[in-house]
Amino acid sequence: MLNLTQNLKLIQKLSPQQIQLIKLLEIPTMELEQRIKREIEENPVLEEGTGEDDSDISEQNIAQDTKDDYDDARRDSDRDTDDNADSTADEDSVTNDDDDMMDSYIEDSYDEKVDEYSPDDYYDDDETPNYRLNANNYSDDDSKTEIPYTQAASLHETLISQLGLGVLNEDEQLLAEYIIGNIDDDGYLRRDLESIVDDIAFTAGVETTEKELQKLLTIIQDFDPAGVGARDIKECLMIQIVKKYKNGQGNKIILKLAYKILKDHFQEFTKKHYQKIASKLDVDDATLKQAVDEISHLNPKPGSIYSTMLSKNSQHITPDFILEDKDGQLILSLNSKNIPELRVNKTYSDMVETMSKKKGNAKDRDTLSFVKQKMDSAKWFIEAIRQRQNTLMSTMQAIIEFQKEYFEEGDETKLKPMILKDIAEKTGFDISTISRVANSKYIQTHFGIFPLKFFFSEAMKTQDGDEVSTREIKKILKECIDGESKSRPLTDEKLAKILQKRGYQIARRTVAKYREQMNILVARLRKKL
Repeated sequence: MLNLTQNLKLIQKLSPQQIQLIKLLEIPTMELEQRIKREIEENPVLEEGTGEDDSDISEQNIAQDTKDDYDDARRDSDRDTDDNADSTADEDSVTNDDDDMMDSYIEDSYDEKVDEYSPDDYYDDDETPNYRLNANNYSDDDSKTEIPYTQAASLHETLISQLGLGVLNEDEQLLAEYIIGNIDDDGYLRRDLESIVDDIAFTAGVETTEKELQKLLTIIQDFDPAGVGARDIKECLMIQIVKKYKNGQGNKIILKLAYKILKDHFQEFTKKHYQKIASKLDVDDATLKQAVDEISHLNPKPGSIYSTMLSKNSQHITPDFILEDKDGQLILSLNSKNIPELRVNKTYSDMVETMSKKKGNAKDRDTLSFVKQKMDSAKWFIEAIRQRQNTLMSTMQAIIEFQKEYFEEGDETKLKPMILKDIAEKTGFDISTISRVANSKYIQTHFGIFPLKFFFSEAMKTQDGDEVSTREIKKILKECIDGESKSRPLTDEKLAKILQKRGYQIARRTVAKYREQMNILVARLRKKL
């Protein structure tokens, strides 16, 4: 049996403007530009604008001047009336007529209508926008250099063009092109030949064998770039060694030794167990070093040379903030060069004003409701952009004040320990807001471009009890590793002892964690002959 009950709940929900602001805070400048363009396309009420209309400003100024002159004249008239109580009735009549005429003029120019659909709620052309999206951060000396580029042929196009140099029948040409189509951007054939045989049978209806495909693959592996068509890195390096040997590029004895190392001792080579390799091949360290150097100069990704600046993996960083050092003073600004000003379209505001004065039919009311909704959306979006800029500037300014010594000198050791909570307390924003601001944002300084997350780091105490940033410790670790002997690299335990002697209380496993965060290999893999 169903029962009807009433429950009273208190639910906290975000307003549409708050949701919009949260989403805008997360995106960087490049995405913001696209987001604004999309909003302009979707909302006809929103448009780009560089300011107020000149004619409107002139009319407003004239009306304001007239009103001010009238107020002054009226005050003077009141003072004269108090001093001359015996003024004639004709003068009073003229003054009253002037007052009525001027009051009527001012009411026509400045009457603020209180109506359910008042356009003043959606559009205000009497005020200059209180924010500007275009920052004048560029001097006349800045040059805009256009860098021309050319789109070269892709890896697959290059390989197919080389097929025409051989003598292949129609079926072999089709099979070879199918093999090339399965080669990835790095130049590797990641699929086994058995699967390719099945694919060709289903898609092209051509019966073939692994032996025939292997014959065609051998032909493709002889193409440029050297190493293309390999199924793993071992085969890729071996193909390159063989090609160098055939072309007479290098010492043939060293090339034979390098080929033997790759063919028979590849596991020991990858783990850099050079002494085991030298013992098994009965060669001295000098000869082994030449062979290892020969392998080290090979290309493990032969297809990568066809990658261009327009590849899908390339990233173009546009800084969200610009920090300039002018005579020792740090000046922060937003990078809003390509972001337009926004305003509400006056045509639609006039439409609301006209339609609100008369009672229309149901269709007119629906139109008015639609335009109202779009004007609300436009105002919310403009306000969200303004709040986004204020939040970004407040947060970045707090970071600069916190890390002032670093921004003045650019010395990484000057970075103080700083977490999201520190900036949240300084700005009064929530920690989640600071996190959104720091996400995917970059700042351009006079010593480089850095992500905002770079300035956040944990604290660690020294022997003296002082707190230092973990980034300072990482920098010392990198300096130690860069200056180590390549034949006898420093282990994590030795690095921990070096740091302890400098006053940093740090364990070996912590050193290993920081080393991995900096993408530095373990000592054994850093070893060189």
